[in-house]
Amino acid sequence: MIQVKNIEKSFGEAHILKGFSTTFIKGKTNLIIGTSGSGKTVFLKCLLGLYRPEKGKILYDGVSYNGLEEQDQRDLRQKMGMVFQGSALFDSMTVFENVRFPLEMFTKQSKSEMNDRVEAVLKRVNLSGAEQKLPSQISGGMQKRVAIARAIVTNPKYLFCDEPNSGLDPKTAIVIDNLIKELTEEFDITTVINTHDMNSVMEIGEKIIFLKQGYLEWEGDKSQIFQAENEAVIDFVYSSNLFKKVRAAQLKGL
Repeated sequence: MIQVKNIEKSFGEAHILKGFSTTFIKGKTNLIIGTSGSGKTVFLKCLLGLYRPEKGKILYDGVSYNGLEEQDQRDLRQKMGMVFQGSALFDSMTVFENVRFPLEMFTKQSKSEMNDRVEAVLKRVNLSGAEQKLPSQISGGMQKRVAIARAIVTNPKYLFCDEPNSGLDPKTAIVIDNLIKELTEEFDITTVINTHDMNSVMEIGEKIIFLKQGYLEWEGDKSQIFQAENEAVIDFVYSSNLFKKVRAAQLKGL
């Protein structure tokens, strides 16, 4: 579980995060949504420890990141897995080498232990047989699965995903959403996903927070978001043509 308490973050005179609190639940897919400029990316980087808030606290299973010594902060960051928007794979490394990289960097496992772990994780994300291929030789969806495998290979307690469906077709995006949700439940991870994709919200939004101009405007789950009375949430939810049609049908039925 991750608890956020009255977090504020500024860059010079630009006040980005303006004091809000929320909780991200263990074993659930927690989504951060909002339009561009809402503070989603800055918030995610605060959760990762890349930015330090001027005010407020972030607690990881009751432990405050800012209250830790430098070595303890590094130890905590090693319990975090990250899936980047563009996958961020190393072009010159094979799929197998990309996934093994965090184990080489952050663990003292033997080579055979690392290899066994990589094989198990690649099998879990349905990439057996692609081990020796380069990122350029596989599809965008497969690259995302490699990125997910790399993020979970160290058995993280916290998984962060930045726009994991970016650049994917709708069918592949659903596969990635469901894979992240399955892994979250299977390994009891606290997963936080930064997204603007309403399909993701409706597929896996077990806890959703909506940010607007640095404020937390709304929170709930996918079953509640269509009943939200906040105008900013309504505009965001029905911004796509598909959901505009849903909204029109709802209003017609009133």
